[in-house]
Amino acid sequence: MNMQLVLQGNTLDERDVQQLARLCGAASITRIGANACRLGAARPGADIAAYCSARRLDFAFVPGTRKLADMRLLVMDMDSTLISIECIDEIADMAGVKPEVSAITAAAMRGEIDYPESLARRVALLRGLDESALLRVYDERLQLSPGAEVMLAHARSLGIRTLLVSGGFTFFTGRLQQRLGFDDTLANTLEIADGRLTGKIVGAIVDAEAKAARVRETRERMDIGKGSITAIGDGANDLKMMAEAGVSVAYRAKPVVQARADHALNFVSLDGVLNLFN
Repeated sequence: MNMQLVLQGNTLDERDVQQLARLCGAASITRIGANACRLGAARPGADIAAYCSARRLDFAFVPGTRKLADMRLLVMDMDSTLISIECIDEIADMAGVKPEVSAITAAAMRGEIDYPESLARRVALLRGLDESALLRVYDERLQLSPGAEVMLAHARSLGIRTLLVSGGFTFFTGRLQQRLGFDDTLANTLEIADGRLTGKIVGAIVDAEAKAARVRETRERMDIGKGSITAIGDGANDLKMMAEAGVSVAYRAKPVVQARADHALNFVSLDGVLNLFN
């Protein structure tokens, strides 16, 4: 199979391109943007990862025949993927319990704590918080990851359906769906009584298996194969979802996710996903 080495970074100097072309034995060099290029007929080598890490470059070996137009479904996580924050940590900050909640969040994303247990523990710490804090987080702290709007707009232009699956909360996924045009979303619903959070989730918790199940359901409904799906995530609870896709991308992800994903983006913005396709 003709493999291509995709290189991209916040800057991509010509000397880096030439050096990496030598390391992979590339037969051709094609620029695909000011800070991205494709090296044709490339061969993997241990020196490539070390060089790219030192130069803060993202690299990926991709099939030369892979085309974005062949994708039918784009699935992505919300917290620390589509957006740059963990919403529950910011809600916790307003409740005065951010250090406690952040520590549990980090452990869960590394896969050290069962996700449903970790979420239940974190949400319980929010009990009594005024529901207005949710809107403050959305208005004052929530920011899209760089490149998110460009990536989603390009996907829509090709008729690719988009699915946002999150272990976070419907308060945020619903607003992001309206803002960005997601075709479908899945998330947890915070229980609110008398204008305050009760510290509980309504219904079953959206965990790793629930995320994966929604991808399978969507795939069956669309009558498409795994090869037509791209999934993007950052935490351990995204791994099952990512395994349901033909192309999985770890975005600014935890080591356990980078180790199992097809590709990892650590330096470029989210629209760098587009460069992984012809």
